[in-house]
Amino acid sequence: MRNRQKGFSLIELLIVVAIILIIAAIAIPNLLRSKMAANEASAVSSLRTLTTASIAYSTTYGGYEPNLASLKPVAAGVAPDSTQADLVDQVLSAQISDPPVKSGYIITYAYSSGTYTINANPVSVGVTGQRFFFTDPSGVIRVNGSAAATVSDSPIS
Repeated sequence: MRNRQKGFSLIELLIVVAIILIIAAIAIPNLLRSKMAANEASAVSSLRTLTTASIAYSTTYGGYEPNLASLKPVAAGVAPDSTQADLVDQVLSAQISDPPVKSGYIITYAYSSGTYTINANPVSVGVTGQRFFFTDPSGVIRVNGSAAATVSDSPIS
């Protein structure tokens, strides 16, 4: 009489692996799209935070900040001033990287003639994000799907 061993046959294991691969092929693109959507939401939130901080800075010090470093956190026991206003975290104030990179987006701040513009562009288009964002003192966040957004682009909806 033949010994019958318990366990799975090679065919059964291959079928299970094939099913897992099919599920992964369906799930991974959805995961990547979700990640890009989260990065884009973070970029818009960062622009809102910087706009709010710029308005607070302007109200307190009589003009917009010349650079993002002016919004940086203060050291313990130090009072905020126009060079370190303690309005945003280290990431957005360009203390960790210049220009700041947050959630797959590069935040670019430009100051000229008493006003500013802020752009949020994906580090890698199609990987970290699909859309480009822009804001200025108006507080309106604008979006462009193919190139760096400007004041002439459509507001986000």
